[in-house]
Amino acid sequence: MYNHHLHQQINRILQERQVDVANEDNYFFMRFVANAASIDALFKEIYGTHSFYQQSFQQLIELITNTYINRSQSLKERDAEKEAKGFWYLSNEITGMSLYVDRFCGNIKNLENKLDYFKNLGVNFLHLMPVFESPEGESDGGYAVSDFRKVDKRFGTLEDLQTLQSKMQEEKMYLMLDIVLNHTSHRHEWAVKAKQGDTKYQDYFYTFSDRTIPDQYDLSMPEIFPETAPGNFTFIPEMNKWVMTVFHRYQWDLNYTNPVVFLEMLENIFFYANLGVDILRIDAPAFIWKQSGTTCQNLPQAHILLRLIKQCVQVSTPGMVILGEAIVAPKEIMKYFGTGLYTAKECDFAYNATHMALQWDALASGDTRVMLAAQHEILQKPYGTTWITYTRCHDDIGLGYEDYMIQRAGYNPLEHRKFLQEYYAGSYPDTPAKGALFSVNPKTNDARISGSLASLCGLEKAIDQKSDNAIDLSIRKIIMMQAHSFFLGGVPMIFYGDEAAYTNDYSYLNDPGKSYDNRWMHRPVINWEKNKNIDKEGTTEYRVFQGTKRLIDIRRKIAAVGDHKNITWLTPHTIHIAGYLRTFEDQKLYCLFNFSNREASLTWHTFKEHGPFSQNLYDHWREKKYKIGNDREYFIIEPYGFYLMEMV
Repeated sequence: MYNHHLHQQINRILQERQVDVANEDNYFFMRFVANAASIDALFKEIYGTHSFYQQSFQQLIELITNTYINRSQSLKERDAEKEAKGFWYLSNEITGMSLYVDRFCGNIKNLENKLDYFKNLGVNFLHLMPVFESPEGESDGGYAVSDFRKVDKRFGTLEDLQTLQSKMQEEKMYLMLDIVLNHTSHRHEWAVKAKQGDTKYQDYFYTFSDRTIPDQYDLSMPEIFPETAPGNFTFIPEMNKWVMTVFHRYQWDLNYTNPVVFLEMLENIFFYANLGVDILRIDAPAFIWKQSGTTCQNLPQAHILLRLIKQCVQVSTPGMVILGEAIVAPKEIMKYFGTGLYTAKECDFAYNATHMALQWDALASGDTRVMLAAQHEILQKPYGTTWITYTRCHDDIGLGYEDYMIQRAGYNPLEHRKFLQEYYAGSYPDTPAKGALFSVNPKTNDARISGSLASLCGLEKAIDQKSDNAIDLSIRKIIMMQAHSFFLGGVPMIFYGDEAAYTNDYSYLNDPGKSYDNRWMHRPVINWEKNKNIDKEGTTEYRVFQGTKRLIDIRRKIAAVGDHKNITWLTPHTIHIAGYLRTFEDQKLYCLFNFSNREASLTWHTFKEHGPFSQNLYDHWREKKYKIGNDREYFIIEPYGFYLMEMV
């Protein structure tokens, strides 16, 4: 509904800032007017009863305007280019890699020299794990930020980052950075001032003079890291108060009931946007709103804040899209794309963490039924949004899919999860995997799984055993797992080292700042001498690198692989094969994967179930033609084999 007062308020600020609404800034003006009512309604829903509401909303309008004014001309031009493409991030031509700068190549300047490495592989999208200042030994991998605007000296300088972004832009590459909205380091300026007794900054956090309210919270709040960081509150002697610390004791949770906190963090978001960030990864958005009597996760107010952020970004810096790192149950993850009037207007990206875990479930069991039981929920994702698809990332593998999905496959959920934990931790009889359990909860027996792609697929153990057959089989698993996620729909994200068959790196055990967290075993330090093996035919590095490169190249050539909300799961004629169909215009691509250690047979009728069909198929992986047989005949897929069959 048109709001005359709101329109006048915006016009007044634009005039004061000398924004040319009739000419060069007209597109910004139109975006602002189009989104103003939503911004007003969302801000009012959260902060309408706050005593600083009017003042804060005025500051919000000014911040949106100033951000646009300060945006460089080159970024405004890139905004327009992306807008002309529509949903540019749904393209099949984007493939990403996530990496720790220091562990990958030392620093940001060195990363500039590695751009050819990414181009060789086919990667044109980089996610740099946190690079902003965090205290060594208390960094949580960079997620305990002490300065949102200062690059940590371990990685270089802000100027180095800007130079890298410029070079990436010249190479038509995309950049993703993190922002940690939920908390700061206890060494952040706000926390330091709070410790000194400044009540303004104490109100930036959840601080309490005694345990009464914290105890009420704890009745319903789960522990995130029960082994290494039990509890949700920490006593701070300097101010004689308790502060909420959901993740680690050195990470103070921000209090978003205070509108000043929202404005401060939105300004940081805009700072990243004007650095040239294409995708902003919001870390742990499920936790940003706290309410006693709840789990303090996935609350409605968290979604309101994310929608508000999205509308503000859409006005000022429309070329930047939002990734919500919500690793939650399938029903909950869908809400992060937006619901109701805000469907597809909250987060543009989410991690398909459910399917990532389901792949590992299928690989261990050789049974795809649990995977298939989850798809009806995953398919609810709205058009215009997309997934990050992946087999591994910096984090652990959680088995967070719901019990009924396991039960539909005929398994007992408790026993099945126990089997998966033992299989990947290496304690199950004859398992080829070599990983470890992470964050074991002795009260519930819940645990997650650490380990690199290669080690969980058996390569580490195969090399130790000097078994050529086991090495061959593990490499087939690695490539099959990557292919399954690459062609699923979304932007594939390779975790660094996986492209070169890196196994677990145990050097973290010698670092007191990391030794308590076994996730560092799958965050390797790259040995660039070892990486030269990607050019030596026959080595494991060569075989995995070249296989990954081929998958990226094939994906880039097939428009149907873009996320057009165009995936259909095939009838499970055998429990060992997962298959899906990708269609676009006149293209039909059948993607088939055998998760079993035995040959699996698939009826040729599979290719006739979904509309008109041709008798001819072309497998892009083998570069080989096939003719569809009779319904009573079978197509045989070798152990851990896969086919990318286009109907021609």
